[in-house]
Amino acid sequence: MGQKVHPYGFRLGVIKDWKSHWFADKKKYNEWLEQDIKIRKYLKARFKDASVSDILIDRASEKIIITIKTARPGVVIGRRGQEIEMVKKELENITENKNIQVNVNEVRIPELDAVLVAENIATRIEQRVSHRRAMKRAVSLAVRMGAKGIRVQAKGRLGGAEIARKEWYLVGRVPLQTIRADVEYGEATAFTKYGAVGIKVWIYKGEVLPKKEEEE
Repeated sequence: MGQKVHPYGFRLGVIKDWKSHWFADKKKYNEWLEQDIKIRKYLKARFKDASVSDILIDRASEKIIITIKTARPGVVIGRRGQEIEMVKKELENITENKNIQVNVNEVRIPELDAVLVAENIATRIEQRVSHRRAMKRAVSLAVRMGAKGIRVQAKGRLGGAEIARKEWYLVGRVPLQTIRADVEYGEATAFTKYGAVGIKVWIYKGEVLPKKEEEE
């Protein structure tokens, strides 16, 4: 029986940081957690075509600071910042908080971002490109851009097959049990006329010393 753990959660607090930074008492915890989920869902849906990799949320007293990591910052910001201002107003309605700051950070190398790689493969499969071709292209681009290892997996009715199956490619090494290994994980779903195809991507970028060891 396979025993699996999420690569991000496995390294959380050692070499990976939390995606939400705040502390709340019992009364506000549920409310703020629900708000975080709504914010992430809304931004992901709003900027579906903007290659959004991650959304970080910081809360300082009554202020909410939202950082959007994207490969296409121009799409998120909009002409003369109009898009980001509209988003800000809608987020104020969602959170019922007028004190919101939205930052946009550019993902410099999208070929090494696991979430963006998975979404790119899913998009190409939806455009009826062969899953093997899409996966091989993603693997070769990641290796060319400096990845030490990458594993890509597709699962579902691949190529319209009668029975669902799983296919994967691995180049280099992806050490999942080494906590100091900087492994990025991303997943996406391609919706085809034959059904949904799940895409999973693991990218190994090298080893990172835990913060405690660096301080010593």
